[in-house]
Amino acid sequence: MNWDYTELAQHYDKRPDYSKPALATLFDQTGLDADWSVIDMGAGTGMLTKHLCTAGCRVTAIEPNQAMRNIGQNKIAAPHCRWLDASAEKTGLAEESFDMVIFGSSFNVVNQDKALKESARLLKPGGWFACLWNHRDLSDPLQDAVEQLIHSYLPGYAYGKRRQEQTPVIEASGLFHAPKKIEAGFSTQPSTTAYLDAWRSHATLARQAGHLFPHIIQAITNLLADQRFLEVPYHTRIWYAQKNH
Repeated sequence: MNWDYTELAQHYDKRPDYSKPALATLFDQTGLDADWSVIDMGAGTGMLTKHLCTAGCRVTAIEPNQAMRNIGQNKIAAPHCRWLDASAEKTGLAEESFDMVIFGSSFNVVNQDKALKESARLLKPGGWFACLWNHRDLSDPLQDAVEQLIHSYLPGYAYGKRRQEQTPVIEASGLFHAPKKIEAGFSTQPSTTAYLDAWRSHATLARQAGHLFPHIIQAITNLLADQRFLEVPYHTRIWYAQKNH
C-alpha cells in the first residue's frame, strides 16, 4: 500500500490537535505514567508524540517517511524521545519491550493484520494497543458543502478505514481483549488559509483524486473565498485494548 506523504508533510501541522480530554481519559484508563515505554507508530510530524513526551513517557516515534520524520525531529527534541525509520508491520525492535503501542491517524495506512501482530509482539504482557483519529463533523453545514464539492469531482470518494469502526478489527486479531472506545467533540477556529493547508495534507483525498487534487483544493478555496476564519467541529475517536495475557 503506497501512502507517500513527502509532498504533503509541509502542510501536516495545520491539522487540528487531538482532544486533550480524550487523551487524558485514555491515559487514565490505561494507567499510563512516566515509567512507561511507548511507541508512537506512524508518528508523522509529532502531533501525538508531543503529548506522550509531556506525560513523561520514554517515547519511540516510528515514522517511515523522511520528510515527516525530519519535521518531527526538529520540533520535538525531548531527551526521552527517539525517532526511528521503520514500519508498523516490521519494526525490528525487541519483543515485549513496550507498555503501549499507539497509532495517531496512522492505523488506516498500514496492513492492519500485520500491524496488530507486530504491536502484540512488542507489548509486554498486559500492555495496551490504541489507535485514534480526528474526524470532521460532516453534519456541519460547511463541512457538508465541502463533502458535496469533493463528490462532484469524485463520485466514488470514500474515507476508507480511517472512518471505520475499529472494534471488530481489533477483536478479529484474537490478540487483544475487550476493546473500548473514547469519543470527545471539539471545535477549532482556523484561518481559511490554515484550513486549506490542512486539506493539502490530506493523503486519502490526494490518493483518490490524482491529477484532480489541485483542482479540488482550488474549488474548496473558491467556496471559502469570502471567509477569513472558520468554525470547524471535530470528534477525536480513540479505540484501545489490552494485550491478552
